Amino acid sequence: MGREVTINFPPKRIVSVVPSQTELLFDLGLDTEIIGLTKFCIHPIEKFAARTKVGGTKKLNIDLIKDLKPDLIIGNKEENTQSDIEELEVYCPVWMSDIFTLDDAMKTIGQIGELVDREPEAAYLNHLISAGFNDLKMLAAQHRIDKKVAYLIWRKPYMAAGKNTFLDNILLSNGMTNVITRQRYPELTLEQLKTANCELILLSSEPYPFAEKHIKEIQAAVPHAKVMLVDGEMFSWYGSRLVKAVQYFFEFQKQLY
Repeated sequence: MGREVTINFPPKRIVSVVPSQTELLFDLGLDTEIIGLTKFCIHPIEKFAARTKVGGTKKLNIDLIKDLKPDLIIGNKEENTQSDIEELEVYCPVWMSDIFTLDDAMKTIGQIGELVDREPEAAYLNHLISAGFNDLKMLAAQHRIDKKVAYLIWRKPYMAAGKNTFLDNILLSNGMTNVITRQRYPELTLEQLKTANCELILLSSEPYPFAEKHIKEIQAAVPHAKVMLVDGEMFSWYGSRLVKAVQYFFEFQKQLY
């Protein structure tokens, strides 16, 4: 965002407004420091109830956040709105991540580790993520997965993950090539999906909660492709969830051999 952020170090009153980064903060060993989070920051669930909820990622309760008097807010450029962030940064330091690739995610983990005085813990998480995803790439190459895929995130209208997204990079890490060549999250019709020459259509559990009934609907329209439900958190959360995602993708790849 082109500005310098100065904080009291280490921060003692943190508000996190991105679910995957909230989970990361808890996994780095912070507990009493996290005083506010969004209604979507449900992991770990046992920590969720005891924290003040400050709205949703796209619609923050600005007045409530001000009342909490945080000494650091941690957000993300895609998840949060510019207007909310610009209003909040007048009152307290706001640090933003901007993530498009696995490397970006690991860089963010390291930077947040520095911010909250948990560098060794962050380095260990990055070690596990790096080793795990290197193995995943190797296995995908060994088994020649090389699938052409579309990853749907919404229905009515259908929307897919396109290029220049973290999801696109995660697909590539698992031997899959995204057939959606448009940028970001374009709308598309089932007819367009039919002509996209995809071998695999993945239906995400979030933000739209695709279910078994939607498989039949899409399979009927695109009969030549395999349609699967997948865990959206594993594909799109970019904090410490990536450690758990490694095992998920080992099992996922087995279905594609």
